[in-house]
Amino acid sequence: SSLAPWVPVVGLEIHAQISSNSKLFSGSQVQFAAPPNSLVSFFDASLPGTLPVLNRRCVEAAVMTGLALNCSINKKSLFDRKHYFYADLPAGYQITQQRVPIAVNGSLSYSLCIDNKMSQMVTKTVRIKQIQLEQDSGKSLHDDARSQTLVDLNRAGVGLMEVVMEPDMCCGEEAAAAVRELQLILQTLGSSQAVMAEGQLRVDANVSVHHPGEPYGVRTEVKNINSIRFLAKAVDYEIQRQIEELENGGTILNETRAFDSKLGCTVSMRDKEGKQDYRFMPEPNLPPLILYDSKSLPANMNHQQVINIDWIHERLPDLPSVKREKLVKQYGILPEHSFTLLNEDGLAEFFESVVKQTQMKPKKVIGWILKDLLSYLKQHSLTVKESPVSSFLLADLLNLLEKKEISSTAAKQVLVELWKGEGKTPLEIVKEQKLELLQDQKELEQICQTVIDGQENEVIMMVLG
Repeated sequence: SSLAPWVPVVGLEIHAQISSNSKLFSGSQVQFAAPPNSLVSFFDASLPGTLPVLNRRCVEAAVMTGLALNCSINKKSLFDRKHYFYADLPAGYQITQQRVPIAVNGSLSYSLCIDNKMSQMVTKTVRIKQIQLEQDSGKSLHDDARSQTLVDLNRAGVGLMEVVMEPDMCCGEEAAAAVRELQLILQTLGSSQAVMAEGQLRVDANVSVHHPGEPYGVRTEVKNINSIRFLAKAVDYEIQRQIEELENGGTILNETRAFDSKLGCTVSMRDKEGKQDYRFMPEPNLPPLILYDSKSLPANMNHQQVINIDWIHERLPDLPSVKREKLVKQYGILPEHSFTLLNEDGLAEFFESVVKQTQMKPKKVIGWILKDLLSYLKQHSLTVKESPVSSFLLADLLNLLEKKEISSTAAKQVLVELWKGEGKTPLEIVKEQKLELLQDQKELEQICQTVIDGQENEVIMMVLG
């Protein structure tokens, strides 16, 4: 059987922190890196007698996200308690949506390049099983020196959307591309800032391997991956590890693993054999969540109190896929360039701004943006917004080139000066360094003549040679 190829199967569960001023069921503020335990209401600390109040903004964000991912929005969804005991979960349960989540049966299209060739993009689709609303837990900080654990409850009760994908992927690169596209969609909608470094997007990957035609293998779960690059590495490492284990006659345990980014491998955390019983039960303090559309909206309802799915649908912004199509159509650029423009925050706006201010054709402008601007920013790990060369200055420079006042070699030299950010205009630099192309036929002839006059022997040698 070891001759048959292995088929890897990858499914993702993604927790996205909802971009909202306050928590899912309490009025406490949401703010990254606030002093420990400074944003904790009585409800967050789970004092007896406190009750949850559902945050409207969080529901709207989940509906918006569901619509953008082609989901059906459930007009009636339910909240449940999921019980587990941990220091950073003061109530001893998490409020989630186990039985009937807010959105189901969606899909996400994403593209990736084949063989690292940007020119060969292929588009794939992953099915979205569901999106559910739930609370985040607090944070445990382990102080090894004193062998104690400290708990910060600022994050406890912050609203999350859990996006559950079907196991439709087969490698790290696909998982990474799908999460990157999801991240762009969330940021476009404003439903989550999705900054992985701040834990606003956390990915769990379920990985298994089997032979074609056989049932799926035992799966492991790699928890809490906090960067897209690490996600690709963790998934591919885990696939290889499982294949080697099985080919050497071992077995795969159904366990939870963590990715160690320093070592580049996954390590076992805990086994799942004794399946944890979460004792799900309906949340008694929250009524079913009822949503409406334009047809079902009661006439006498206060609009502040209900959520109209159609109203949200009409106001969805252009999603990344549509923006890319428009860029390709409007400017005649290559599809793969439209991906780069959108993947870098602010680059598409920068490009369009340069195009508006210059006579150069967009197809030529894109070269300067991707080859010169982007590679410089990457080299100096700067964001587009931190670029020392504004779109206005770059447009200025490209206009000089387009009007044939300077050569492209000279233009590159001017750009080198512009990066220094000394506030000079391209024209000033050209004049200072005498980089203009000469337009005057007479002057050119004069220069050639001078050169020839000064080098008579070489000229004769060339003529004879």
